[in-house]
Amino acid sequence: MVTNAPRDAGETAATRRWEAASYWPLTIAALAFLIAYTFQVIGDLRGVWSSVTTVVVVTTWVMFIVDYLARLLLSRPRGLWVRRHLFDIVIVLVPTLRPVRLLGALTRITSFTRTAGSSLRARLLIYGAGAALLLIWMASLTVLNAERHAPGATITSFGNAVWWAFCTVTTVGYGDYTPVTIPGRVIAVLLMVGGVVLVGLIVASFSSWVVERAARGHEDQLPATRADVQEVMRELEHERASGERTARRAAGGSDARS
Repeated sequence: MVTNAPRDAGETAATRRWEAASYWPLTIAALAFLIAYTFQVIGDLRGVWSSVTTVVVVTTWVMFIVDYLARLLLSRPRGLWVRRHLFDIVIVLVPTLRPVRLLGALTRITSFTRTAGSSLRARLLIYGAGAALLLIWMASLTVLNAERHAPGATITSFGNAVWWAFCTVTTVGYGDYTPVTIPGRVIAVLLMVGGVVLVGLIVASFSSWVVERAARGHEDQLPATRADVQEVMRELEHERASGERTARRAAGGSDARS
């Protein structure tokens, strides 16, 4: 029987145990990939150091492939699990997305002790800010890797790549640095789309915080959610059941005395 659907759809107890055991090793692998890929691209490495960073990159790739296959084999039904975890396939196929896993680690090591709404908002802000920084960093590396040795390229240093990434993700687009290769232009399109999404996420989180601050002291004017209505219904049902039990006990006592 599948529980906690749809979030855990297709997952079994064995799948959850595997995920718990592999979470931090894969997070460390994602960090190792980020460091190795950064040194490889910025340093334009050759020789032994190029081989070392390549081994790290390939090893982390193998770890993510093994993790995906293990969770797939442990899941029931497998087809449902695959449909619920499409982004995991993307992370396996696109190595530069592996550092995204670090965002989840940030929310795990950060304590959230306030309301559920505040906790969710804090997580969204962490994901938003972290994703923006990772997006800029990885876009800078990948575009530099694609453009550095291309004829007529203007993005030939990491500084230029970071400046270009900041201008692109914010949709400013000064045009002083532009990609000339097809891979570089594909990266630019993805970066622009990602920037629009992240700006929307951050603005929505900030707006939610402003609304919550403005509503303090006026809780009676807040709309009731479905959870609020269900809680009231449960309390009413509990009171009704308590009243019925009290009435039955009173009726039983009256019968005994008569």
